[in-house]
Amino acid sequence: MQTTDPTNISTKILKRKPRLYLSESFSVDNWNAIEPYFTELVSRDIDSVEALEKWMSDRSELESVLTEDLGWRYIRMTCDTRNEEVTKAFQYFVSEIEPKVAPFDHQLNQKLMSSPYVKELDQEQYRIFLRGVNKALEIFREENIPLQTDISTKQQQYAAITGSMTVTLDGEELTLQRAADRLKQNNREVREEAWRSIQNRRMQDRQKLDDLFDELLRLRDQVARNAGFPNFRDYMFAAMGRFDYTPQDCFDFHESVKETIVPLLTTQDQERKQKLGLAELRPWDLDVDPSGSAPLEPFKSGDELLDKTIQVFYKLDTYLGDCLATMREMGHLDLESRKGKAPGGYNYPLDEIGVPFIFMNATSSLRDVITILHEGGHAVHSFLTRGLRLNAFKHPPSEVAELASMSMELISMDYWDTFFEKEDELRRAKKTHLGTVLETFPWVSTVDKFQHWLYENPQHTQEERHQQWVSIFETYNHLEVGWQGLEQYKPFIWQKQLHIYEVPFYYIEYAMAQLGAIAVWKNFKQNPQEGLAAYKRALSLGYTVSIAEVYEAAGIKFDFSTVYIQSLADFVREEMEKL
Repeated sequence: MQTTDPTNISTKILKRKPRLYLSESFSVDNWNAIEPYFTELVSRDIDSVEALEKWMSDRSELESVLTEDLGWRYIRMTCDTRNEEVTKAFQYFVSEIEPKVAPFDHQLNQKLMSSPYVKELDQEQYRIFLRGVNKALEIFREENIPLQTDISTKQQQYAAITGSMTVTLDGEELTLQRAADRLKQNNREVREEAWRSIQNRRMQDRQKLDDLFDELLRLRDQVARNAGFPNFRDYMFAAMGRFDYTPQDCFDFHESVKETIVPLLTTQDQERKQKLGLAELRPWDLDVDPSGSAPLEPFKSGDELLDKTIQVFYKLDTYLGDCLATMREMGHLDLESRKGKAPGGYNYPLDEIGVPFIFMNATSSLRDVITILHEGGHAVHSFLTRGLRLNAFKHPPSEVAELASMSMELISMDYWDTFFEKEDELRRAKKTHLGTVLETFPWVSTVDKFQHWLYENPQHTQEERHQQWVSIFETYNHLEVGWQGLEQYKPFIWQKQLHIYEVPFYYIEYAMAQLGAIAVWKNFKQNPQEGLAAYKRALSLGYTVSIAEVYEAAGIKFDFSTVYIQSLADFVREEMEKL
């Protein structure tokens, strides 16, 4: 189904394919410029299966142009949350264009599925796409359009609130990301001061963020009930196309993590406490290297981070290196942390050009290296699906998307000497990251279980929400850590997780994909050439097959049973012991 060779690219500036439906000069200025194309698609006569496929391609082209325009508006806004003009441009699209597109999308879905020629389409090629269209038709309600607009606007407020957070340490104003680097310092007083400063700054906006979530909760619950669902969780499982697993599978996963991973991490924390010579672990003791060595500093600037990452990718595979080098040539990266920049990191697919954008908040830490490797895996995925014919084919579900990114973190480890020239630092970096890999599971379980409760109980009070969070948090996270005298901070830790505000229910995928990534890495270690080939082969499928079929193409299983989790956790533990 690949229309072009996915590995045939160069590091020159890439151009979008010639438009076949929209004019080359078309730009998204206002709704009046867009509407005629939707009107034509709705009214066009379709008299053959060939005409239907041409109609689908034209619709896909229009979608690509619109989603890329929205993408650039979002990117510019997150790069500078203080710039009112770029914020207005994003809000204009969300409030004036998206609400008008939604009913046309519904009409086009109806037109597609009611066509007598849909049965003549290659069902193997289109089965996943058509399954998604049918689900979209089931859940569409016109009365939800203004609610979705309101939700999008409020979600943007989270970035504005958190992006403005800074602390002052030793007379220097720092973003929270830069302040968090001090949690790696050997001086325990420095760590404690940084941790308390970060928490106190977050606490200043705790009520504002609680109230914002109340508004989002109310709107999301209404969207779900309008669409005939008992709660927003069930609505989102349908909206996200979760055909391959159920909420009960998630609950079973939470329990499996509690049985298999939490005891393993508790043992590691006990060892950490002993190595640090502490009577009690505290929250500011979790990021420092227990050996007493200085914090790892793998790079000093965003340019150096990018240069070294490109070197790592080239050592892995020429194609992978070309992907990042191309993005650098085209200016599709913004890596360093600065005031006014939204928190977090992302790889934003740009559907028409096919060259994504990486955004992150690098300071000088190992975590930053992991982030760019992670987002670089997403970027490679975008390049591998660039030649797929329909826009919908290029957007696999998160369980597949995160497989791309998390696998890259692990299969690149053989070349981390690019960042860490000293053998002892290289061992520390690898061991630290593998510990973080295991920590993924309890944190994801915490966030996911919390979200299930939030939307199953939409009438809860803020106090009930805080109590539920603390209960779940204390079940899964660092059972050896003492919180005496810090209890006031714990009920609000969830507010730092942007997914809860901006992309609800997008989190369990990280754990599922982490399992898959460990399996990909295991295969890669046994046979690097075939392991990497299977990784690329699976990602190039995009969303033309099911999740399980993508995982199968990668030579792994889509499985999150207790037995499977235990086997992969044991593999990670054994690899850590070798270090």
